[in-house]
Amino acid sequence: MRVLAMLHLYPPTGNAGAEWAVHTLLAALVHAGHEVDVLLIEESAIGEPYTLDGVRVHPRRGKGDPFEWLLSDHPPHVIVTHLMNTPRATVLGEMYNIPVVHVLHNDHDNERSWLQRGPALVVYNSDWVRESCLSWWDDTRLGPPPNGVVVRPPVIPSHYETTPGDRVTLINMCAKKGSDLFWEVARRMPDVRFLAVKGAYGQQIIEDLPNVDVQACVPGDQMRDTVYARTKILLVPSEYESWGRVAVEAMVSGIPVIAHPTPGLQESLGNAGLFADRDNPDAWVTEIRRLRKLPVWKAASKRAKVRAAELDPTPDLQTWVEAVEATARVIA
Repeated sequence: MRVLAMLHLYPPTGNAGAEWAVHTLLAALVHAGHEVDVLLIEESAIGEPYTLDGVRVHPRRGKGDPFEWLLSDHPPHVIVTHLMNTPRATVLGEMYNIPVVHVLHNDHDNERSWLQRGPALVVYNSDWVRESCLSWWDDTRLGPPPNGVVVRPPVIPSHYETTPGDRVTLINMCAKKGSDLFWEVARRMPDVRFLAVKGAYGQQIIEDLPNVDVQACVPGDQMRDTVYARTKILLVPSEYESWGRVAVEAMVSGIPVIAHPTPGLQESLGNAGLFADRDNPDAWVTEIRRLRKLPVWKAASKRAKVRAAELDPTPDLQTWVEAVEATARVIA
């Protein structure tokens, strides 16, 4: 099977969770014996084609790039897309009768509205996103929804497992991820060491406090050594989080996670989650103080490891590969 992924960014220079999640999915297709090419629609810091875990990545050259594949003697069997590239990939799939696989990372209207164009396969990143989108679909009264499966953002344990450090960490210092709360909590706890990790997107809000180290944004495959090996507690006070990949990455190493109770974080963290409202700094200070007691931290760490094991990505990756293979066969 030949797969063409039309994406705007890609690792290692595209470092958001969505990019790494899709890369893991595409690498699983390569591992299953398929050919995968990624066509970037935006300019990349890497100007030449490169290969990452068997996935061939082609930086943007011009608007006509897709036609090198679509008009070839061996066009792709499937187009995979997500986020801002969904509209163009959908239209090209319709024009050339190639099934489109839409990876859906959230239930935002500008994302789910493209379900109305009837992609061959929708890949929801969580049960709650699927339920939300199908509820919206029912309200549109458009008939049966597109074929879909749930594939949770896969986290390969060996890529992230480490010995936890001693810092209280936030990853991505933009307002929507909770940077204001982070700095307020850090000011209130001068005796605690914090780690502020710059993110791959959003305006990064950085202050200068003596108890806070600031870490530059690093590729996802370096997070284990540069972030999680320094982290004792992870904070995820996101305004919106459809799943919360960094939370799962941290739990692999038994790092407890305090999170704002978004539907996605409640689903991903399960019973291991420690939840506090992002508008209540007192609650976060209290929870951090509690976790600094060794017996409490050890119990929370154990629950985190158990939850991470429950999220073994093997079944999800198998679901993904089989669904994409079936989509190509049905259309062919």
